[in-house]
Amino acid sequence: IDEIIVFCVDNAAVMDAWAKDQGIDEKGIIFFMGDPRGELTKALNVELTHKGPCEKLGPGRCKRFSAFVEEGTIKSFNVAEADDDPAGDDDPYVSCVEKMMVDLEELI
Repeated sequence: IDEIIVFCVDNAAVMDAWAKDQGIDEKGIIFFMGDPRGELTKALNVELTHKGPCEKLGPGRCKRFSAFVEEGTIKSFNVAEADDDPAGDDDPYVSCVEKMMVDLEELI
């Protein structure tokens, strides 16, 4: 793994503060990045549009997901959502590191 990217529909200042709060070292492989206009979110088709979460969070948010990308090709893509849980809050497992480790083992 060369790098781990955590991104959110937010600006760089907020993402920098979040990384600092989480103790992320700038010299490591974990990077927090902002997607202030939601361009990557829309390109990946993970914009959260369900009425319930949008009423609470506002429009243009990103669904909870994880992806493994190798040489520009998406090898694993997991979105935490269900009809009764559009934001993936009740069962975020597929977007967590444990699921990604399972995916990586299957890819090897």
